[in-house]
This record gives sequence, C-alpha cells and structure tokens, in this order.
Amino acid sequence: MNNSAFNFKTLSPDLIMDALEEVGLRVDSGLTALNSYENRVYQFVDEDRNRYVVKFYRPERWNAGQIGEEHQFSLDLSQAEIPAVAPLMLQGNTLHTYAGFFFTVFPSVGGQQYEIDNLEQLEWVGRFLGRIHQVGSKNLFVERPTIGIEEYLTAPQAVLAGCELVPKVLRDTFLSATDHLIAAIKPHWLSDWQPLRLHGDCHPGNILWRDGPLFVDLDDARNGPAVQDLWMLLHGERREQLMQLDTLLEAYSEFTEFDQRELALIEPLRAMRMVYYLAWVVRRWQDPAFPKSFPWMAESDFWLSQTAIFTEQVKLLQEPPLQLIPMY
Repeated sequence: MNNSAFNFKTLSPDLIMDALEEVGLRVDSGLTALNSYENRVYQFVDEDRNRYVVKFYRPERWNAGQIGEEHQFSLDLSQAEIPAVAPLMLQGNTLHTYAGFFFTVFPSVGGQQYEIDNLEQLEWVGRFLGRIHQVGSKNLFVERPTIGIEEYLTAPQAVLAGCELVPKVLRDTFLSATDHLIAAIKPHWLSDWQPLRLHGDCHPGNILWRDGPLFVDLDDARNGPAVQDLWMLLHGERREQLMQLDTLLEAYSEFTEFDQRELALIEPLRAMRMVYYLAWVVRRWQDPAFPKSFPWMAESDFWLSQTAIFTEQVKLLQEPPLQLIPMY
C-alpha cells in the first residue's frame, strides 16, 4: 500500500486497533490522540488495564533502518539507567508494520511540565545530558543523518524559494532575507566538532518531570555536536543565558567533557533551526493538520515578521558567542 507522505487519511481507528491486535494488544478504552505534528500518536488502555502509547510514523520520512537506530539508542539509554522512554519489545520487535505504516508501542508515562526557570531542575537535566552523551559517544548512527548545511540550509532554501504561501508582494524581500541569513550562517558553521548520537530536539517540551527529568521523543535523533542538545534549554537575556549555561555545563561536565569551542555554534544552530523548521512546515502543508495548526502562515503579517526575524538573526551571528567567564 502506497501512503502519501503528507497525510494519514487511511489511518482510521479500526486500522489502528487491528494493528495493535496483531502485536497482541486489545484496545479497551478507545484512542486518545496526543499532540504530535509529525506523526500520529494515541494513548489507550488494553483489556488488562495497562496504559500504552502507540506511535504511527509519517510515511516516507524515516526508513526501517533509521527507526531501528532511534529505538536502539533509546534502549541503550534505558539500559544505562538513564530516564528516557524506550519502545516496548512486542513479539520480538520494537518496530512493526501494518497496512503500509510503521508503528511502535511505548509504555504510557506521565509527569509534570519541566520548569524552564528552575535552576535546580536545569542542573538535573545537565547531569543526565552528560550521561546521555556518554552513551551517545560510544558509536555513531549509520543510517540517520548528521546535522549539517545540506539538510538544514540548502534543501530548506529550495523549499522556501518555491513556497506559494509567501504573498507575491513580499516574496522578493523574504527570499532575500533568507538568502542573507544562510550566507551569514555558513562562515560560522565550524566543522571540527566531534559528532555523537544526540537526542536532537531537546527543548523543554520534550522533558517531563517525575522526581527528576524524563526525556521523551527521540524522533529527531541524529549525529551532531553536543551543544545541539544544550542550546534550546537557554532563554531570556544574555546574562540569564550565561547563568543557565554555567549551571548546565557544570552539571554536564560531571559525566562528559564539553568542548568549549562548540559555544560558537549556538547562534548558527539557532539560525539553522529557524530555516529548517519553516521549510518543514511548508513541506507538510498538504497534510490537512498543518493548515489547521499553523493558520497564521497564510497571512501576510507572518511573512513580514519572519523577514524581520531572519534579518535580526544575521546581526546576532555577528556578536561574540556566549562564553563562560566570571561574572562580577
């Protein structure tokens, strides 16, 4: 069965329950959709009152080998007693197929929201990220990509150049701002960092709190510099970010040495994520869920704002990178 890369029209409740029954799980509660743009994720209770989450992967995004590497990384972390949610082994496998879809089942876990302004929680997260990278450095992904210019800038640039959502009157200005930002990033993209397996999308929304941090959603796991899993935890003014960075790296370094040169990658990585994320939404626009979730992208004000953000980010790239120096 050939599924579209942009929608899940054939993914009906009956299909989901049939798929789960094939791996030995009978749904007793109905299916509760959980928030996920890229995939389709549902919580359910089986006939034995056990709670699970099933994840159906977007067709044509990852192949079986790439998903298998994600699963193995999760299992490696769990085996090292690192709190990361790993897929369940059902009938001898973590990855299953049904009607053309890849899917996997996880235990259902709850938790409180990670508090971004809580330095004690940040310290805990830093320690565990040090341990995650300790495991991640043992070997690299072979099937999954490595963060780089092609995936994060070159391919997205082509997508945005052909984007019909940009109003004609703003098109040249927006594309010019995009080109200038990409040109500004490239000289700052250092290539002498040591790659390792990363969470890849370690923002506060992917951390739950259960008497300590619980890391979820390794769907974007890939090879890259260690700082990729750190910079999204920083926020606020520069002075606040320096305090957060100091807390994070002091805890991180208890388990893994951090190469201070990677701090120069924070703003390039932030800019790369801006370009990549915007192109990601454009690529998915044929999925009916995306126009519903991002209605502002059909408005002129959004593209004016995005042009201003790209222009401002060029200026930030010219500023000295964050550095851990004594603050008096």
